Amino acid sequence: MQFGICFKGEVHPNRARYLTRQAEAGGFEYCWFYDSHILWRDSYAAMAMCMEHTTNMRFGPCVTNPGVRDWSVAASLFGSLAVQSGGRFDIGLGRGDSSLRVMGKKPANLSQVSEFAEKVKAMIRGDEVIYENCPAPVRFTWSTGYELPIWIAAYGPKAIKVAGEKGDGLILQIAEPEICQWLTNQARSAGEAIGRDMSNYGVMSAAPAYIGPMDVCVEKTKWYPAMVGNHVADIVERYGADTSSVPKSFTSYIENRRGYDYHKHGQSDNPFLDFITPEVVESFGVLGTPQQHVEKIKQLESAGITQFNIYIDNGDEEKLIADYTEHVIPEFK
Repeated sequence: MQFGICFKGEVHPNRARYLTRQAEAGGFEYCWFYDSHILWRDSYAAMAMCMEHTTNMRFGPCVTNPGVRDWSVAASLFGSLAVQSGGRFDIGLGRGDSSLRVMGKKPANLSQVSEFAEKVKAMIRGDEVIYENCPAPVRFTWSTGYELPIWIAAYGPKAIKVAGEKGDGLILQIAEPEICQWLTNQARSAGEAIGRDMSNYGVMSAAPAYIGPMDVCVEKTKWYPAMVGNHVADIVERYGADTSSVPKSFTSYIENRRGYDYHKHGQSDNPFLDFITPEVVESFGVLGTPQQHVEKIKQLESAGITQFNIYIDNGDEEKLIADYTEHVIPEFK
């Protein structure tokens, strides 16, 4: 089991440097950043900064999308960070929920996600590439041949299929073991169906964690199921509320959902949190005592999860990292 932390771009630079150093020293292997350039400061400048203050930790956006940058600009950015970090750079890739919707734009479709993954990998590798709206071929003469790891965020059946066929890993924004196992099996099966070797395929559970009394933990992290609800609502709109394409337990909690304010994306003061129950919050995150954290992460591991990535947006981040360093991570080493 690998462990990661995930930042919004609102963290003060001094604190971001401190937290990444603390996390790396404590056994965390990944540091991810939200990539919503309107809502928060640019994540790639922050990653470049934090790379200079770490040695082994890997970095990447969780998640970027095909719709906000020219693809050659995106590939050049990713390849440059890979060079600067000595090969410590991955990307998480999705359709662009908050990044595009906050501007009134539609998220990318899955064919664009699939092509973006393929073309960006090829450009960074040093191949000559032609992509949509770019009639002349692109080739980076400075390429080092880096093979960019791409994790694809998915929930719905078509997105899961793309993740299994095109991704090096799958991102699941939930820490409910049964749902994680159900979606992981689909992604692995999709890859195996086209002849891919899935033995090294990574699966990330990205979710908040908080240590303390359960009522405090729930209050601190109740923003999270509302954020996940946007993706579930898209699935329900596309496939219907009674779809067998995702587990019923994953769709039933949004029945009383009234909307979502993208300007309060991932924030505890989002006005549309009243449909969230304590049971849902506890199910979707990793909460409670350190031993409860260990037990749930072991359940996630058994479900096929290879990385637990903590959204550290709930306060007391230094203490959480310290508690994981002392009580949780050693149980998986």
